[in-house]
Amino acid sequence: MDLALLRTFVTVHRAGSFTRAAALLGLSQPAVTSQIRTLERQLGRPLFLRRARGVTPTTIGDELAHRAAPHLDALVEIAETGLDAGLGARTLHIAGPPEFVSLRALPALAPLTARGVRLRASFTGDTGELLDGLAAGRHDLVLTTARPRGGPLTATPLCDEELVLVAAPRWAARLSPEALLGSGTGSVVLEQLPVVEVHESLPFATRYWTAVFDTGPAAAATVIAPDLRAVREAAAAGAGLAVLPRHLCEEDLAGGRLVALLDPPVPPLRTYFLVVRAGSLALTHIARAHEELVRAAGEW
Repeated sequence: MDLALLRTFVTVHRAGSFTRAAALLGLSQPAVTSQIRTLERQLGRPLFLRRARGVTPTTIGDELAHRAAPHLDALVEIAETGLDAGLGARTLHIAGPPEFVSLRALPALAPLTARGVRLRASFTGDTGELLDGLAAGRHDLVLTTARPRGGPLTATPLCDEELVLVAAPRWAARLSPEALLGSGTGSVVLEQLPVVEVHESLPFATRYWTAVFDTGPAAAATVIAPDLRAVREAAAAGAGLAVLPRHLCEEDLAGGRLVALLDPPVPPLRTYFLVVRAGSLALTHIARAHEELVRAAGEW
């Protein structure tokens, strides 16, 4: 069996699309299609089901990818780094929300740089954009708060983070926890007070209010900043209330720059997942990075 055909097959399996696979391989889409058809003729079995938006592997296709991908990845590893290069001068591309990658992931991965690994970070909180970039090969590891459903991606639960409703002391002095927790008053509070958020859709406020008040917010944000660190600073400066991960505001709460407005019996949580392309952990530098992040998450 031609290894070039197998390489194309594995790339299509991971990318979920002939178009994305062609871009990754530097081939035309007709060339990729032709190679897959040749491999299917050799095997006498269909490997993919063609869909309107990409392809889905058949059972035979999944089985072949599971058996072939680790060996192909190992050959690529040997070809690119040499037999004695260890992790070698490899580049690891990681992507995720800016504050989580900056404060959690990059410090955990810093030791890899002593072994010759170069780190490249991309920042976005858009889950769809993150997973599409991973499937297309633009990223090696992705940190996201949504678990991908099927396809060529594998997710590992990494950690849970508690969400806290905070504000500067001057705002907190005006609010009563009893009033906030009163039936039906959550959205009223949001309508009357300024809100600092990462997006007009109020994703953090919505998650918090749904969990604590069983209703969605009915307010527009006063300040929008697409980085939770900026949200924290604006809230501490008195711009309005905000919902933040506890790890991001722990020191501010301890120092009095921010005040937690509520202490619900069951605090809202969101889970981070570490996502990779299926089979990519056969590459040493990706496997080591995955291992370092999972280990570090035990202390977060």
